[in-house]
Amino acid sequence: MSQAEKAVNKAADTAKDVAQDVADAAKEAVNTTRRTAANALDKAEEGVQSIERELNPVIDDLAARAQELATRGINFCADSSDRARRQLQSATEATTRYVIEQPGRSILLAAATGAALATAFFMSSRSRK
Repeated sequence: MSQAEKAVNKAADTAKDVAQDVADAAKEAVNTTRRTAANALDKAEEGVQSIERELNPVIDDLAARAQELATRGINFCADSSDRARRQLQSATEATTRYVIEQPGRSILLAAATGAALATAFFMSSRSRK
């Protein structure tokens, strides 16, 4: 083998070794990047879990407050309805008592109210024409 062939073979072997070293370095870089990405993902997941642990009590508290407000609203409506029912019953009893005690005035008052309503109805139907 000639000196030139030896030099070419040596250069080829050196190039092959350098290419292999570059390939190995690239593989190592890929593996390092994968490990770094996996670590970053793990840290992100831990962060999300930490936030979730912090938010769960807040969410539970908000849900309890919402339930309390709903209960208070329902109770308020029930109390208001009961109060209105009692006031209506009281007005009915007062009206009944008035009619029993003052039957003549009650008839005149009812007739006047009916006449006023009829006049208002008649006037409103005429104004639309």
